[in-house]
Amino acid sequence: MSLLDLENVKTVAVIGGGTIGASWSAWFLAQGFTVRCSDPSSAARDAAPGLVAACWPQLSALGASGSAQEALARFSIWESHLQAVEGADYVQENAPERLELKQRLLSEIDAALPADRVIGSSTSGLKASDMQTGMTHPERLVVAHPFNPPHLIPLVEIVGGKQTSEEAADWAVAFFNAHGKRAIQVRREVPGHIANRLQAALWKEAAYLVQSGVASVEDVDLAISEGPGLRWAIMGPHLTFHLGGGTGGMAHFYDHLVPAMQTWWADLGTPTMDAALREQLVDGVTQEVGDRSIADLAAERDRKLIDILNVLSPAAKRS
Repeated sequence: MSLLDLENVKTVAVIGGGTIGASWSAWFLAQGFTVRCSDPSSAARDAAPGLVAACWPQLSALGASGSAQEALARFSIWESHLQAVEGADYVQENAPERLELKQRLLSEIDAALPADRVIGSSTSGLKASDMQTGMTHPERLVVAHPFNPPHLIPLVEIVGGKQTSEEAADWAVAFFNAHGKRAIQVRREVPGHIANRLQAALWKEAAYLVQSGVASVEDVDLAISEGPGLRWAIMGPHLTFHLGGGTGGMAHFYDHLVPAMQTWWADLGTPTMDAALREQLVDGVTQEVGDRSIADLAAERDRKLIDILNVLSPAAKRS
């Protein structure tokens, strides 16, 4: 299939103007695109420019040029998704996680959009194969799943459906990577894609350790944030263990340390997600948080994320 050249992408439609849609909009604006956003909710439309502007100091800290006011001059918000996609060169859909709703929206967007435009969905749990139902050009639909908040976290998971063309998936990877994201291609549709499955596996054991009395909620959190979590910002699990194998690398690690790890795997638990565990986790997090509000925690997270991203940026690596 013939797709729009990457250098000709000038306008992006963002479908859904809530927290994720506004974060995406801010990131696209920071890359210099014109953004046409839509949301059927008048309250969401009223709030969207403010949400975008609130992202701008963080984006500026990461190197975005210009002011929020200048960026918002390239931002418009519409009631209808069909209005938003007029003249769009790429579409990022962020509707609620309801399959029937996404199928309807995507089929209508597909009918209104030239055939050489790629459509990406931010879905975290639905399959592209299911969302393609009703589309005339299902080959151009990909899942383009961000990690929250999208304007800060580089990762985008690209997943094709049964009818997605290889060209469309490759185009999406190249598009995001060309603008500073780190897009990866998920080669087979699985629930939760990759990163959320890894998160789920870790949290499963974290909850089990709390429920079984091994450690408090705070200490389980500290075991990650003050331990392997620091390494994971630099290297993923395979590369970390390759380094852990010393001069023998992964081969040495696999031959000498995997047998012990298999005994740990055999002992991993499955928590019972009942009312008692809910109370343990809520009480534990409440104690860990202290007097910090959700806004305080988000600001702390984002400030530290920006510091980490600036340290890990290509410019910092060259200095």
